[in-house]
Amino acid sequence: MTGPEPLVDVVDLQVRFGAVRAVDGVGLGVAAGQVLALVGGNGAGKSTTMRVLAGVVPATSGRVTVAGVDVTADPLSAKHRTGYCPDVGGLLPRATPWEHLQLSAGLRGLQGWEPRAEQLLKRFELADVADRVTAGFSHGMGRRLSVVLAGLHRPPVLLLDEPFDGVDPLGVEATFELVDDLSASGSAVLVSTHQLDLATQVARDAVVLRGGAVVGRCPTSDLVGRDGVRRYRELLGT
Repeated sequence: MTGPEPLVDVVDLQVRFGAVRAVDGVGLGVAAGQVLALVGGNGAGKSTTMRVLAGVVPATSGRVTVAGVDVTADPLSAKHRTGYCPDVGGLLPRATPWEHLQLSAGLRGLQGWEPRAEQLLKRFELADVADRVTAGFSHGMGRRLSVVLAGLHRPPVLLLDEPFDGVDPLGVEATFELVDDLSASGSAVLVSTHQLDLATQVARDAVVLRGGAVVGRCPTSDLVGRDGVRRYRELLGT
């Protein structure tokens, strides 16, 4: 007997930009309620993999499904089943956090979203700037708002690409809480980060990428402490 299909299923993903192989044969799966960390150094292929899952970058070949939807065949339906925090950008500089939330709710046809939006803004310490345009936000504030937008609609699949970059400890803890809440309700969560210590805290399992390929899969407990860092460096060839 086999278990249910994973909510995130990536099989032999290949992404090429001209002669460059940004992703080379990546395979991974994330089950309902699971949190998986995608770790590796700069240029490892983490963000490109996340962008394919989010329907932002097309796959050159391979199979990618989210919540049972083939991302290549039906990218719009796939996007409706995901919440995506990109590694950079994604915010409108002349719009406020509340306007971002209004736009997201409108595009997704959400009803009664306001109380959850208020709760998330408070949790991420953005309630006091909810009516300020994001053009003046620090990098960390923008990261926090991107995570809020990704989790607003309680998506079946949550994709967080470098959500901790430039974020203070309170923002990191708020992200942990959101991940815990959604995974406990059955969402599949994929978090990409180059910060190994945070990866081991947010997820129980990890996939390690190097040069666009998977070089290791293990429980994050195997990457803790000096021995864990040593194993991680060996996987990265450093």
